[in-house]
Amino acid sequence: MKRMVTIGLVLTALGRVDAAASGQGTPEEARTLAIQAAALLRDYGPDTAFPLFNTGVAPWHDRDLFVTVRDSTGRFVAHGDNIALVGLSVLDLRDIDGKPFTREALAIPDAGWVKYKWRNPVTDSVEPRSSYTVRVGDYIVEAGAYAR
Repeated sequence: MKRMVTIGLVLTALGRVDAAASGQGTPEEARTLAIQAAALLRDYGPDTAFPLFNTGVAPWHDRDLFVTVRDSTGRFVAHGDNIALVGLSVLDLRDIDGKPFTREALAIPDAGWVKYKWRNPVTDSVEPRSSYTVRVGDYIVEAGAYAR
């Protein structure tokens, strides 16, 4: 019960991404989502944050926006769109053009954008994606938006 109250307070404090909104998420919404997710991880730790991100529900999954977290070895520790990827190392994964986007994300010291091409879960097609990455200790927290 105490954990549920804490989770409720966290969601209230951070504000909610509007899951009822239609269309695609914007880069600014992705940036906001990544910053909120990083704050949750920083303030409450992985035991609270990762299960929330993995639920695939608002506020951590909104339309085509979702939170992912990788550790310093490139292994997913949370994935808001496909929980089956948790535990999988994607350090050397490349996009359709050969770009090593995980290595690029891991090289970001604080926060920044990584651009690559990836499958959009809404359209099921490969599209340009811009992910905002925030470093929290040994983790990188990301949320990305697809090109319009």
